[in-house]
Amino acid sequence: MFCFLGLIFWLTITGANYPSKMLSNLFSCIEIELLKLFNFLNSPEWLTGLFIDGAFKTLAWIVAVMLPPMAIFFPLFTILEDLGYLPRIAFNLDKYFKKAGCSGKQSLTMCMGFGCNAAGVTGARIIDSPREKLLSILTNTFVPCNGKFPFLICIASILISSFFTNSFTSVLSALIVLCLIIFGIFMTLIISRILSKTILKGAPSSFILELPPYRKPQISKIIVRSIFDRTLFVLGRAILVAVPAGIVIWLFSNISINGLSILSYIANFLNPFAKLIGLDGYILTAFILGIPANEIVLPILLMGYMNAGTLVGLEDYSTIGTILFQNGWTVITFINVMIFSLLHFPCATTILTIKKETNSWKWALLSFTLPTICRYFNLLSYKFLL
Repeated sequence: MFCFLGLIFWLTITGANYPSKMLSNLFSCIEIELLKLFNFLNSPEWLTGLFIDGAFKTLAWIVAVMLPPMAIFFPLFTILEDLGYLPRIAFNLDKYFKKAGCSGKQSLTMCMGFGCNAAGVTGARIIDSPREKLLSILTNTFVPCNGKFPFLICIASILISSFFTNSFTSVLSALIVLCLIIFGIFMTLIISRILSKTILKGAPSSFILELPPYRKPQISKIIVRSIFDRTLFVLGRAILVAVPAGIVIWLFSNISINGLSILSYIANFLNPFAKLIGLDGYILTAFILGIPANEIVLPILLMGYMNAGTLVGLEDYSTIGTILFQNGWTVITFINVMIFSLLHFPCATTILTIKKETNSWKWALLSFTLPTICRYFNLLSYKFLL
C-alpha cells in the first residue's frame, strides 16, 4: 500500500515539473503578446499593471503550478479506484481511523487531499454517516495538497543545501517532506479523535467493506472522472478566486503611502504577532494573501522581500535561498515555516467547497479555525522548548 501511494506521489511531484515549465513558458509568451496589445491600445500604465501584473500573472501562476500535478495525480488515483485497490487501502487503515472515532473510508478522502484538499472534501460523499463525513471534511486540510508540495520541497531543499552539497541532498530533502506528511497524518488522527469526543460525539459506524476482485481499468471512465469531474472542477473554482486575488495583491504592492506600499504596512503591522511564532511580518502576510491559492505564497513572499510591484518567481533554489538568508532566515525559521505551511488555514477554493458540501458557513469557518489553532499551538510549543 505504501509503495503504491509513494509511487503515485513521486510520479506526481517529478512528472509535474516538466509540464509546469512548459505552461510557465506558454504564459510568458501570452503575457508578452498581451503587453503589446495594451501598448497598442495606449492603455494607462496602472490598467496594464492591474490586469497583466495582477490578474493575469496570478492566474498564470496558479494554472501552471496547480494543473500539472492534478492532471497526473487524479488519473493515477482513479486507476487505483477502477482497479479495485482503494477498498483495500480503506481496509488496511480502518482500524486506526476507528480508534480515532471515524470511518476507515476517511483514509481515502485523506489520500485524495494530497492531490487537492477541495477534491478530498468532495470525496467525503462516499462516507454514509453525516458525523463521520464532517470529521473527514474538517480534517482534510491537515494533509499537504499539491499547492503546498512545491513550497515545502523548495524550503526543505534550500535548508538541506545550506549544510550539504553532495548527492544525498535530494534524498534528505525528500525525507524532510516525508516526515512532514507523516506529521500531517498524525494530526489528522489526533484532531479526529478530539472532535469525535467533543462537538462531533458518537461511536464509529460499522460497515461491510467488500473487497472486489482486481479488474482491468476502463480508460474512458478514468478520463471522465479524473479530468472532467475532478481536475477541471477544482481548477475552475481556483480560477474564480485567482483573478480578484491577483488584482488585490497588485494594488497592495503598488499603492504607496509616505513611501511605503500597503503590503509593507501590513507586514510591519503583523511583524510582532509573527515574531511570537518564529516568523516575520512578510511571511505571515504572504500566507494571508495566499488564501486564494497556496501556489502564490512563495511569489508573494519574494515580492515583499525584493520590494517588487509584481509577483516574483525564481526557479533557482540557490537564488531564492540567498534572498531568504539575506532577510534574516535561520534554521529555526525554515522549520517554523514548514510547520506553518503544513498546518495553515485551507485555501479559498477548499473553504468554498466545504461551505457547498455542508451547506453551512459554520463548518467552513471551523475548518479555517482548527488548523490555525493547531499551528499556533505547535509553533509556540516548539519555541518554548527551544
